[in-house]
Amino acid sequence: MSEKSILRNSATDPNKILPMKYKWARQHYKDGVSNNWTPEEVNMQQDVEQWKAKDFLTEDERRVVMWNMGFFSTAESLTANNIVLVIYKHVTNPECRQYLLRQAYEEAVHTDTFIYCCDTLGLDPEEIYTMYETIPSIHEKDEFVINMTKSIMDPNFEIKTDADVQEFVHDLVGYYIIMEGIFFYAGFVMMLSFLRQQKMVGVGEQFQFILRDESVHLAFGADLINEIVKENPTIWTDEFKNDITDKIKKAVELEIAYARDALPRGILGLNVEAIEQYVRYIADRRLERIGLVKVYGDENPFPWMSEIIDLKKEKNFFETRVTEYQTGANLDWE
Repeated sequence: MSEKSILRNSATDPNKILPMKYKWARQHYKDGVSNNWTPEEVNMQQDVEQWKAKDFLTEDERRVVMWNMGFFSTAESLTANNIVLVIYKHVTNPECRQYLLRQAYEEAVHTDTFIYCCDTLGLDPEEIYTMYETIPSIHEKDEFVINMTKSIMDPNFEIKTDADVQEFVHDLVGYYIIMEGIFFYAGFVMMLSFLRQQKMVGVGEQFQFILRDESVHLAFGADLINEIVKENPTIWTDEFKNDITDKIKKAVELEIAYARDALPRGILGLNVEAIEQYVRYIADRRLERIGLVKVYGDENPFPWMSEIIDLKKEKNFFETRVTEYQTGANLDWE
């Protein structure tokens, strides 16, 4: 029987999932299933009342909501397209493909979340879905990931040599570590800060569920990268590691610039300096997760974020509704 491998194994039958070699991929799939949700489960009546009230939300608070809706609505589609069009094509291992299909479904749910929010709140979809073009700090984040992953988007790209494997890992870092692991997290803090104050609770609860999904996406992506490096150790050169570290440092700069734009004056319970510290803290965790040396050494300024992911079966952290979480306690999301 041929030994399974993630890449470059023509003997691997992608239709034959048993026996499994990469049991971590199967576990991530099961964790995703346990977190299953849909946006229509979330009651948005209070959000509609708060959004329509003239004096409930400040202009700065409205700006935060709109900007995060605008960024996430396009970022989720960008991620989904690359799972379906690129990553699934080259990762032929069946248990990994099973998880990728699960992730693609979750990205579709996230996309549906922003449709649901726009429809319910009466937002202008043209404004929301063109923010990646009209707001420079959102555009720069999206363009950074697009440019970082141009190689594997080439329809003629194939994985034949170590250089090809290295390029593929480089691009996986772009999607999993940078897009999902760094570029989402200033937005998560902003929207979950609203939820703590009982403002825009329905939108915030949906961001909470998206965060839980993204924690598994990130864990799978890091495990995928680490396994490819383990099976292809010659690609993990000092030059390559330095390049990835530099890209992550650039991503931190872009995420901080976005936070400053979205939150120019601060809002109740949240200021941009704390978000900057959190982004640096998160970046160090991402570096260490794929075997690289941390850069910043910042502490976590938002310890309450961890409590969101640690729930099992009880009323959720912000006391909005009863929800059953089966596997949250074993996720390594930060």
